[in-house]
Amino acid sequence: MKDVTIIGGGHGLSAMLRGIREIPDICLSAIVTVADDGGSTGRLRKRYTIPAMGDIRNVILALSDSEPLLHELMNYRFEGEDNMDIAGHSLGNLILTALTNMTGSFDEAIRITSSIMQVKGHIIPSTLQNVTLFAMMDDDTIVKGEANIPSFIHNIEKVFYKQEVEANVEAIEAIRGADLILYGIGSLYTSILPNTIIHGINEALHETRAKKIYVANCMTQSNETYNYDLKAHLDAFKKHDTPVDMALIHSDVIPEMNRMRYQRQNSIEVIDQGNCDIPVIRKPLLKFENGLIRHDPLLVKEAVKELL
Repeated sequence: MKDVTIIGGGHGLSAMLRGIREIPDICLSAIVTVADDGGSTGRLRKRYTIPAMGDIRNVILALSDSEPLLHELMNYRFEGEDNMDIAGHSLGNLILTALTNMTGSFDEAIRITSSIMQVKGHIIPSTLQNVTLFAMMDDDTIVKGEANIPSFIHNIEKVFYKQEVEANVEAIEAIRGADLILYGIGSLYTSILPNTIIHGINEALHETRAKKIYVANCMTQSNETYNYDLKAHLDAFKKHDTPVDMALIHSDVIPEMNRMRYQRQNSIEVIDQGNCDIPVIRKPLLKFENGLIRHDPLLVKEAVKELL
């Protein structure tokens, strides 16, 4: 049995988990950021002073073996204007909020929901605190809030917390016990690094003997990693004192139609220009549907199987 720990957040992490969970004889742990403060999650955080639950909900669904109807219910979003009490909220976010209030513990709310949803693996928030992420831009502007960071046109120099953030003990244990650690897939500055900069988690990443592999995004993100190649992504890990031993990047040829669609949104392919100072593994990882470029969970599974 191999212990695999994945660190990230957002939809990219869920795509990875949907594939990797199918690898036999692994014990899977997902360390998930709770710094999101936009949309339904942000409104619930503000009202109830709890950690962000949106990414946690997505990971629960990615690892769930429950009935499809339960998946639909957890993702069900109430219609109406966002200033109305229930409008804009997903039912899953409301359930996690209710369970946190009932039990007095965000961790316990996740455990109960994971049991109901028959989750295959361990879902671990990186911290149990209600945290606010900040970013310093290349013009020294300080931006407050995870949802606000990608809206600024200046390059991000670093992300940080102003408050003292205590790592979730379970996250530290998952890193120390891991045989393989994966970062990604997802927003570099707002999904991955918000986990690794937490003292305790960062320390454990430096101490563990497990291989630490960055699973690279296939496309850059406008206003967050604009014009980044693979080395620029890896340099951001260095700048945030986050160790990486190896990178995994797609070898797929992206169709021109898909490429042009993303270019109109200031997004270009993340490429390896051969200038990285760590080993880079290239594997087919992508699928192309309706003009979109996505990581294919089954191809990610095969690539990670080889790494194990």
